[in-house]
This record gives sequence, structure tokens and C-alpha cells, in this order.
Amino acid sequence: MPGPTAGRGEVFPLRSYTPAPVGRTPASARRRRGILGGTFDPPHLGHVIAAEAVRRRLGLDEVVLVVAHDPWQKSGDRAVTAPELRLAMTQLAVAGHDGLVVSDLELRRGGPTFTVDTLETMRAAHPDDDLVLILGEDAAAGIETWHRAADLPALCQLVVVCRPGVNVTLPDGWPFVRVDIDAADVSSTAVRSAVAAGADVRRLVPDEVGSFIVEHGLYRVGLA
Repeated sequence: MPGPTAGRGEVFPLRSYTPAPVGRTPASARRRRGILGGTFDPPHLGHVIAAEAVRRRLGLDEVVLVVAHDPWQKSGDRAVTAPELRLAMTQLAVAGHDGLVVSDLELRRGGPTFTVDTLETMRAAHPDDDLVLILGEDAAAGIETWHRAADLPALCQLVVVCRPGVNVTLPDGWPFVRVDIDAADVSSTAVRSAVAAGADVRRLVPDEVGSFIVEHGLYRVGLA
């Protein structure tokens, strides 16, 4: 495997991340837990493909999709769908996918959603686990604007999912794993816009999510 170059997009071995030792759980019993946070408004096929790809390629025991309660960097720009509806859609999106689970941790905590708080909560609950934070290209590009961003590398291993050939950088000193996925470019914004325009979104979201959007009349007016 190529040698790591912090913050430059080189592949960095996952084993380089060592959680704080607590002396209770044998290494063989440790779980490798991926965390994919997001607004999921709505969850789309890109989310599922990314979670599955990272889980398989890095040998993670599970990937947890954490639904944001109040995504503070987005909620000021547009109306965000009620968290309970986004949670339900995310659960539908991963149904039948072994190793993909959904967490309502941030909904139960309430208030603005800060990833660093979620990681600290998970670290306290699972002190022996390897935590892996999964980021998309856009999230990686803006990570320095996150609340207490400088604390993230000490809490988890960072993974950036991107399209082949896309240049990704993180702040100097932040090692990360790059996982390339050659998949259709889809975003929640594109899904909302398509629904608002009356277009077919069956190739953008899981079937169950598409049915939920129709049933609840989501994204028809003013949310695209």
C-alpha cells in the first residue's frame, strides 16, 4: 500500500488509527464502525452506494447513518424536512442492506447538529471501537468550517468518498482514506428539484423512499 501523505489524498492505512486504550476489550472483539452523517433530505442511492462501498473495502463491521436533527449549516438557507420524516426515509433506504444501520442519536439529543458531539458520544459509548467518519467530496471541502473541526482527527479515522480523478485535500496533518466510487452523480438537491418539477426519481432514490415521498407529498412546493 502506498505510504501516507497527510492531507494530500493519498491512501492512508486504516490501521494507523488507534483509539485511546482502555484495557477492557481484546483487539479481536473490537468493532470497526463507520459513521455517515447527513441531513438525508432525502436519502438517495448515492448514500447507500457510498456506505456499502466503504463497508466492504475497509472491512467495517457496520456503517451507521446518523440523521441530523438540525443541520445548522443548511437550515438557515432553506426549509428542512422534519427530522422524523428524514429518519423514516433513511430507515427505508437501508432496509435489507446487511451492515447498514440508522441512528436517531442526534434527534434524541436535539438542538443544532455538531458531528464532533456525535463522535464524542459514540466514543464514550464504545471506547474500544475504531470509529471511521465517512465524508463526501462536498463535506470534505468544507470541513474546516465545522464546529470544533480541529478535534475530529483525534476522535476518528477520516474517509473521503469521491469520484475517480477528483482532487481531494484536507487540512495539513489530517490523514485520511480515499475511496473512489464510479457511480452516477446524484444529490439530495437534485432529487428535491426533480420531485418539484414532477420528474421521475426512481433512478435516484430507493423505491421505498420514492413511495414515501409521494405518500407524504414531500418536496412539491418550495423545498427544491
